[in-house]
Amino acid sequence: LGKDHCKRGNVFQIVFSRRFSQKFTGDEFNVYRALRSINPSPYLFYFDYGSFKLFGSSPEAQLVVKNNKAEIHPIAGTFRRTGNDEEDVILAKKLLEDSKENSEHVMLVDLARNDLSRNGNEVTVEKYREIQFFSHVIHLVSKVTSMLHSKVKTMQIVSDTFPAGTLTGAPKHKALQIINDVETTNRGFYGGAIGFMDFNGNFNHAIMIRTFLSKNHTLHYQAGAGIVESSDEKSELNEVFHKLAALDKALDSAELI
Repeated sequence: LGKDHCKRGNVFQIVFSRRFSQKFTGDEFNVYRALRSINPSPYLFYFDYGSFKLFGSSPEAQLVVKNNKAEIHPIAGTFRRTGNDEEDVILAKKLLEDSKENSEHVMLVDLARNDLSRNGNEVTVEKYREIQFFSHVIHLVSKVTSMLHSKVKTMQIVSDTFPAGTLTGAPKHKALQIINDVETTNRGFYGGAIGFMDFNGNFNHAIMIRTFLSKNHTLHYQAGAGIVESSDEKSELNEVFHKLAALDKALDSAELI
């Protein structure tokens, strides 16, 4: 279905996701402890809101605003790690050369540039297609920045960049419409953002991926994969499972704590 929309020209890329849920009566903090050990990431968080808990190990910033500068760090392009460091280095080179993964990445870097240009100038790609290794996957990561226009409010930048293109596809508005029609459950927390904003307008939020929601003795977690015209459906579904592998392992490990 996603490929059909790409072929028709409705979107260049679309990110469909799948939610998983399972009963859980243990200690969520033990799951979080296991997750941060298994999959250390730039954003580690555990929030207990009483009736529900949110905790995760997110590799990706939604938006960073600091010293009149805004940053987006698109992550797009994923290969599964093998468990062998030497083989993973070879895989990383293959990821850099993979035309499909790179075309997706370029689309989302361009989307980040467009989003930041609404409220800033000097839009710059400071890092481009950088390889980053995580516990179960290898990612392509870039860093896009802009200097903000005078008097622009941080929440305006948030509004103009949310949600992340890496969770929707491009063009973003049309992709969101298709996702709303196709996905059977509301995304809820998935693809949202969590972090802080201070009184000076500085802002640092992670995208809620690699994240658990615990509510009513049930754990919910979700992942997606970007689909383009040349995508292989089975490969994209496997990417979803690869992204969730660290969470599954954390659940298994928590039972031993």
